[in-house]
Amino acid sequence: MKLLLYAAKIYDQKSFDMVKDKFPEIEIDYIDHELEPRTAGIAKGYDAICAFVSADVGAETLEILADAGVKAVLMRCAGYNNVDVEKAKELGIVVKRVPAYSPESVAELAMALAMAVNRRIYKAYNKVRENDYTLKGLRGVIFYGKTAGIVGTGKIGAAMARICRGFGMKVIAYDVYENPDLKEFVEYVSLDELLSRSDLISLHCPLLDSTYHMINLENIKKMKDGVILVNTSRGALVDTDELIEGIRMKKFLGVGLDVYEEETGNVYEDRSDEIMPHSTTARLMSFPNVMITSHQGFYTMEALASIAETTLQNMMDAANGTETGNDVK
Repeated sequence: MKLLLYAAKIYDQKSFDMVKDKFPEIEIDYIDHELEPRTAGIAKGYDAICAFVSADVGAETLEILADAGVKAVLMRCAGYNNVDVEKAKELGIVVKRVPAYSPESVAELAMALAMAVNRRIYKAYNKVRENDYTLKGLRGVIFYGKTAGIVGTGKIGAAMARICRGFGMKVIAYDVYENPDLKEFVEYVSLDELLSRSDLISLHCPLLDSTYHMINLENIKKMKDGVILVNTSRGALVDTDELIEGIRMKKFLGVGLDVYEEETGNVYEDRSDEIMPHSTTARLMSFPNVMITSHQGFYTMEALASIAETTLQNMMDAANGTETGNDVK
């Protein structure tokens, strides 16, 4: 069986090469091109392709893949909002994903972002590099005794809840499905109550019609003044223009984003020598209380190994017609 892995970075190749001996039936080829309609035809002769969250797996791409004989699309990530699932079903293409690779990898980055924007670590680092040892602009707050609001309590949200508990925070949460494993120390509340009570709000939910732009100006106005907002899930959970308006209203002590609406086309690319055609991200970066990272929540040794092994097992399951909890339906 042949697998073509799109947008393959060096770390992807290394992680897949480390586990591929466990799957001798699978032959892997790597290309650095992103999956989109104009590159989908390269997959002719392959049984399956592997793509990431930044790929274009829309109807046109899927039709080209189907014509090329591809039977399975393997997403090496948890999210699949970039996949036209209904079109895949129509074409008979199986779609599988990696719903949980290393929840702690993402949750720990979420807390790192919260701490960084709270204590202005990035600003302090740059000041000291310039031999400026003043404390201007560096004041933060303690998290101990404060309230953390976790939106979405799946595996990553649950890991974040446990981290917040370890900081001595009171943890409240909102989710359509309550996690019984957290009931010992997490209080489930409505979204409105979470927004109004939380000192730290961390987003850990999928991008659905019901969650699209859930952080908008109306909901921002419900938050405490001086709240910290962290998003390590999906960029479109937050309406960026209205977030900027909320920042200008001085609603936030800090905002930490590992994902954002304009990341497609930027993530994992070096564009430092380019003049960017838009300004929303630049506007966000102009604020002293905002920190943006490049969708790196998954980027740990443990997570990469788990992603690779699960993806190859997904290919075996797809070939054998085995349905698992990793199927996208």
